Amino acid sequence: MPKQVVPEQARRRRRPTRQGSVLSETLIVHTALRVLKEHGSTGLTARRLGTALGADPSTLYRYFAGMDDLTRAIGEELMGRALDDWTASGDWQADLRALGLAIHSSYLAHPQAAVLTASRVTGRPREIAVDEAILGVLRDAGFPDTTAVRVYHAFIDASLAFAALDAGSLALTDEARATDEEMWNSTYATLPADTHPHIAATAQLLAARMTHSAYPVVLDTLLNDAAARLTARLTAGRSPGPAKTGVNRRT
Repeated sequence: MPKQVVPEQARRRRRPTRQGSVLSETLIVHTALRVLKEHGSTGLTARRLGTALGADPSTLYRYFAGMDDLTRAIGEELMGRALDDWTASGDWQADLRALGLAIHSSYLAHPQAAVLTASRVTGRPREIAVDEAILGVLRDAGFPDTTAVRVYHAFIDASLAFAALDAGSLALTDEARATDEEMWNSTYATLPADTHPHIAATAQLLAARMTHSAYPVVLDTLLNDAAARLTARLTAGRSPGPAKTGVNRRT
């Protein structure tokens, strides 16, 4: 059974750590991000985090029910940071593009944490605020609720899927990542046209593009498709209906 998390007010009465810091959820999450950066997505342990904080590892359980609870808090932090500098302008397509890129960038700034958290649903306040913002943009733009939810689903899953994919590459060692990227020149670009005509014809284009994330292209494709569907719906809504016959339908 997980240990009971101590209420925030009670936590503030705790003594400072050996490093002179007063523990808080925010400090623990920020320190966890640093530990993940130094030790990778499998290197976050209560003992290692306690050492980094200058506190007994058991102290962490006053703030989080367990390491999985801390993992969700880390995911919430990455998601919430995307919203910190984002403001809706009223142009729904531009707003969602900006927010999508902000989410992607927030996760890539901490690739080891992204690998650990991109597939998680945290249910915590800052993540919920992002979800509320996305759905609000779509509903205010005129999307019916069923369509708004469908576009939201595609939008957030694409954002997090590419965050995980691209973070996985960034989490590699520099040598491993360079080897993977060079493969487009060292292997693909050398394939003969008589056996691989399509790769040979596009080899230079592949080499130039495949080392970059496809997320902006996918994001624009998704939003352009949603815009086309919204335009079609609004246009249909303005179309004249069948002519009235003047017949009284009352019974």
